[in-house]
Amino acid sequence: MAPKQDMEKMELRKNFRNVWHTDLTHSIQNDTPYCCFALWCAPCASYLLRKRALYDDMSRYICCAGYMPCSGRCGETKCPQLCLATEVFCCFANSVASTRFLLQDEFQIQTTKCDNCIIGFMVCLSQVACIFSIVACIVGIDELSEASQLLSCCSDMVYCTVCACMQTQHKMEMDKRDGKFGPQPMAVPPAQQMSRFDQAIPPAVGYPPQQGYPPSGYPQHPPQGYPQHPPQGYPPSGYPQHPPPSAYSQYPPGAYPPPAYPK
Repeated sequence: MAPKQDMEKMELRKNFRNVWHTDLTHSIQNDTPYCCFALWCAPCASYLLRKRALYDDMSRYICCAGYMPCSGRCGETKCPQLCLATEVFCCFANSVASTRFLLQDEFQIQTTKCDNCIIGFMVCLSQVACIFSIVACIVGIDELSEASQLLSCCSDMVYCTVCACMQTQHKMEMDKRDGKFGPQPMAVPPAQQMSRFDQAIPPAVGYPPQQGYPPSGYPQHPPQGYPQHPPQGYPPSGYPQHPPPSAYSQYPPGAYPPPAYPK
């Protein structure tokens, strides 16, 4: 059941329309200090980002954000801080990926093709380095062992760099969520009110009040002393009155048609 739900979530993420505030290739340029912090203190950055993604409410914490089979079975409710610290140190890659999935599902963010290529290259390089290390151990050739060590070193460098850029990307997305780049784009708009005919000025809900508006002497709506309907003295004297309903009691009237009218 769990793998089926994971596949459904992956299919839903393909339909997301929002994008990250910055992609992986530009995250180091947009926030270089934090990228350096995430590079040299990666577990600490992962701990702080997961806590911030949960709005600092650790009662909501679940191991690996609920995306792994062990989620909810590690005693998170008793000591969530200790469980999160264990996760970021022992399962660092899962902690970064879980925070990423958590943000994507919350804000419906899709991963760009460029980001997918970078992440895919990192994973493939790690797998190739692991295979070369196993082959070097079995064969026992010195040249192959040195090549496998060089490949493993390159794989570790790529892994650390991509994870640092990825955590910087998560941090900037939460900065956007918290309104550090300006007004929050996802804020709920204020409730609107309909203007009524008995209000002198329509309500200015959602708009800042303007000084000096309306100008002095501006006619009120409705103007004071507005005559009643119908006004007194209407219709004027001499105007033919509307015939009473009793005039229509007999149809056709007695004088209709006129005598000179042909039958």
